[in-house]
Amino acid sequence: MPDQPAGFQTADSRLTEAFYRLTPEAVLDSLAELGHAPSGRFIILNSYENRVYQMELEDGGWVVGKFYRPGRWSDDTILDEHRFLSELSAAEIPVAAPLLLSSGSTLSRVAGIRFALFPRIGGRSPQELNDDELRMVGRLIARIHNVGAAGDAPHRMRLSPLTYGENNLRYLLENGIIPDEARANYEATVEALLARIVPMFEGVPCHRIHGDCHLANLIHTPKGTTFLDFDDMLVGPAVQDIWMPVASADEYGQRQRDVLIEGYEEFRSFEPYWLRLVEPLRALRFIHYSTWIARRFSDPAFARTFTYFGTVQYWQNETNDLREQIARIDTAVPY
Repeated sequence: MPDQPAGFQTADSRLTEAFYRLTPEAVLDSLAELGHAPSGRFIILNSYENRVYQMELEDGGWVVGKFYRPGRWSDDTILDEHRFLSELSAAEIPVAAPLLLSSGSTLSRVAGIRFALFPRIGGRSPQELNDDELRMVGRLIARIHNVGAAGDAPHRMRLSPLTYGENNLRYLLENGIIPDEARANYEATVEALLARIVPMFEGVPCHRIHGDCHLANLIHTPKGTTFLDFDDMLVGPAVQDIWMPVASADEYGQRQRDVLIEGYEEFRSFEPYWLRLVEPLRALRFIHYSTWIARRFSDPAFARTFTYFGTVQYWQNETNDLREQIARIDTAVPY
């Protein structure tokens, strides 16, 4: 079994260096080569994974250019995302769908680096959702899932204990990421977690989902709530998109989740027993997040940002967090 998801590629070192040194001039030149006339004004948007620029055009309009990190995705995996977004847009679901380029595709290259253009959508990310907003978000997620279940993303990762758990653990161990002092405890804890949760995923249907549906990827606009950043879209259980907008594990978070599901069920059925995957999915995200940092740590931006990563204390904290998740799973009320 490979330790990388479908579509994951090994980056050419020259492309990686070009990505690190991507300049505003190259970004604006790429826009001009596609027949757009940039004014020269731009804003660099926050993104660890890709390089994202908001660029003004001479006619006063704005577009967002996403320059994809080399080695992460293939053309096929990116186009799976673009097709999903286009289908959602066609269904009048508020998303930022990629723009069709002069080449007839939604994907192009500059200096070998893949990029795409998206419309600029102005608004603000919510800090918290009230009950009416929770129901609205639930309705929209259900509609996203209706479209997601009607097709496939054959080149995208399947979210499971194997991909987010076992394969990530193998990567961390085989590449010597975890210090010797913390390695055995972390490995044993992940294995104990996986032994518990693998059976819980059996029989749960999977389809295309957003995959990273936290509040920072929602934006309130004058026209309503819009879903952003489908870069991590995958094929997985519906509940992954249900727990992330209301991530709290306490009673208040559970109540919020119930309200969101009320809205969801206006457009799509939701089986209550799927909620037993909330804490397993949260635990898998812990593992996946650590592995994501490990895979990117050669990027100077990551080394500057995650200065604590890789220390014995870091891995001890991760182990303790996973043990807390195991305790939650063991004491959860069955649905």
